[in-house]
Amino acid sequence: MNRDTAGRPEDRWVTFRPDIRVLDCTIRDGGLMNDHQFDERVVAAVYRACEEAGIDYMEIGYKASKRIYAPSKFGPWKYCDEDTIRRVVGEGPKTVKLCAMADAERTDYREDILPKTQSVLDVIRVATYIHQIPTAIEMIKDAKEKGYETTVNLMAVSTVQESQLDAALEVLASTDVDTIYLVDSFGTLYSEQIRYLTEKYLRYAKPAGKEVGIHTHDNQQLAFANTIEALIVGANRLDASFAGLGRGAGNCRMELLLGFLHNPKFHIRPLLQCIQEHIEPMRAKLRWGFDIPYMITGQLNRHPREAMEHMEGDGWKDIVAFYDRTVEEE
Repeated sequence: MNRDTAGRPEDRWVTFRPDIRVLDCTIRDGGLMNDHQFDERVVAAVYRACEEAGIDYMEIGYKASKRIYAPSKFGPWKYCDEDTIRRVVGEGPKTVKLCAMADAERTDYREDILPKTQSVLDVIRVATYIHQIPTAIEMIKDAKEKGYETTVNLMAVSTVQESQLDAALEVLASTDVDTIYLVDSFGTLYSEQIRYLTEKYLRYAKPAGKEVGIHTHDNQQLAFANTIEALIVGANRLDASFAGLGRGAGNCRMELLLGFLHNPKFHIRPLLQCIQEHIEPMRAKLRWGFDIPYMITGQLNRHPREAMEHMEGDGWKDIVAFYDRTVEEE
């Protein structure tokens, strides 16, 4: 390519698009590594860093049922009570939209999700497996009627038959949901699969006036690459977390993503400051991030819970034993 006629390299990037929105899921997804028991100072630091870095959304935790999940076993970010959130973010104007995730069949959403006029939250993210979609539709309807922006995260899509996925996307596109997320729950998908699925999601979502998002896990060290692949195809709602903090192998790294986007509204230094002072000090205890047991479950298209249990045990370095045990169960 002739550099004189092609222009500057930065002029050719396809990533600088005004429709892109970035969502931080550090506290919500990372909470799966410590039962959501983050100190409020850490949550406040992540919130401030999101503001200073120009990040669009922060997912601050779950709206889980206290009947199903006993508060004696989980920290406050499993429930995201209004008073708890307000202590962290204050009452003033916000430049970052706050989100909470509500799992289908695991939340008392009618009671626990207040009308938007009474809440500091801006977005309700409904997470659903394929068999729970009827419940998810009711949750979306409830949240929209209460005044929230909504997303739906269709989980474990790598285990769903194509005919079922088509039917699910058709139904979800007919709802009032704002964004439909492609979720690589097990970190098992490769770039060509991400491309194929993103194109499929877009075919259903765009004619219905909805956006498509991407949420990836790093079991095979593809979370960042797969997020980029979905972005290039046309997804414009991008999930990432500080230093990749998230369940098991973790998520797409926010610091990588912001650097890739070539958007002057994003500022990496506040992000790095927060990682240095608050996130990395937790690594020795929480031990998130790529490790071979997570790779094995990713390659086998399995939930990482077995790998997480193995990593918490005394024999966590015995990767051959984990491999043999896992393969025998296939």
